[in-house]
Amino acid sequence: MISKNIKENKIAIIGLGYVGLPLAIEFNKHDFDVIGYDINKSRIDDLKKGLDFTNEVSKEDLEKAQSILYTCDENDLSAADIYIITVPTPIDVFKQPDLSPLKSASKLVGKYLSKGDLVIYESTVFPGCTEEVCVPVLEDTSGLKFNTDFFCGYSPERINPGDKVRRVHNIIKVTSGSTNEIAQIVDDLYSAIVSAGTHKASSIKVAEAAKIIENTQRDLNISFVNELALIFDRMNIDTLEVLEAAGTKWNFLHFRPGLVGGHCIGVDPFYLTHKAESLGYHPQVILSGRKINDDMGVHIANKVVKLMVREGHRVKNAKALILGITFKENCPDIRNSKVIDVIDELKEFGMSVDVFDPHADQDEVKHEYGVNLIKQPLERYDTIILTVSHNEFKDLDIKKLGNSNAVIYDVKSFLPKAIVTDRL
Repeated sequence: MISKNIKENKIAIIGLGYVGLPLAIEFNKHDFDVIGYDINKSRIDDLKKGLDFTNEVSKEDLEKAQSILYTCDENDLSAADIYIITVPTPIDVFKQPDLSPLKSASKLVGKYLSKGDLVIYESTVFPGCTEEVCVPVLEDTSGLKFNTDFFCGYSPERINPGDKVRRVHNIIKVTSGSTNEIAQIVDDLYSAIVSAGTHKASSIKVAEAAKIIENTQRDLNISFVNELALIFDRMNIDTLEVLEAAGTKWNFLHFRPGLVGGHCIGVDPFYLTHKAESLGYHPQVILSGRKINDDMGVHIANKVVKLMVREGHRVKNAKALILGITFKENCPDIRNSKVIDVIDELKEFGMSVDVFDPHADQDEVKHEYGVNLIKQPLERYDTIILTVSHNEFKDLDIKKLGNSNAVIYDVKSFLPKAIVTDRL
């Protein structure tokens, strides 16, 4: 049963990935009693050894947090008063919300719910999902009644993988609860660890909607500059130069074209459109932006092939080097990486493709995308495509990696303009 004296509550974090682990560490720093649960035994074993493959938590912080009970034994969850669910919310092959991880986590928690307990969701969902999808699972599994025997809250994660400046404690946290009293308890809970402050929403649905539009807005802004890049390419105008010129205006929004992947921006808009369509409304702007961003990998590959033909290369059996497969720079996260679209399209042209990424895990990339990473680029390539702006790529002698007339294409406008053939 939850106590209004916040620190008397034992907290169980369900899912120790990019979101759950930093959250568990932060609660531990503020003297909360924390259970860290994950279904992946190897993940638990690593954390007990002070290892974090996500690189979201420093080794020093892990060593200081040894009082956290890291476990894959679900029976340990029975001791908790507050359950915080931080599992992934992906999409399926049909680009529909895949709620199976969320439902499984809810069913798991429901088995150990006691009267007076609180369940907080941090996973990104469509408005209404907590109360319409998750709560029924909790009720069915526990035999308890919502808002009588147990309560719910929603406080969306705002983790930015690879960001060492904006962390859990210094990003304003949106909070909400299933009753006014619970909303205050949820707000007090996060206020205890978030120095930047909190914003208490009027309802769980408002908090869910706020989260989903954060990433949808970013997706649309990037799709706009991606479309500009497609237009300016046909006009032989450098998109980055245009953006830099326009950016001198005080209220211009600074977005860059590129591949839009990751666990949020390339996924979350489909959760919102799914809900809208269930209500009889077919979103046009959101889906239009999504289509532009989803097509960028194919555009990049086709542009490279055209440049190769212009330079006199034979495309079939040509050797290509892709620099980077993670979804963003300087982090190991490969979830929903759109670099694979570039790779697959080049292979469709009959090209031999090497992929080099010093941040990505070789086994994970092989399992997820069927791609074998190379340990170091050595060959003389016909084309080199920089898709992710890892800091390590600054030290590569790009020109020496290519043959005399290699096509060098810079998706991120990261390399010196003098050495590239073209850029997005």
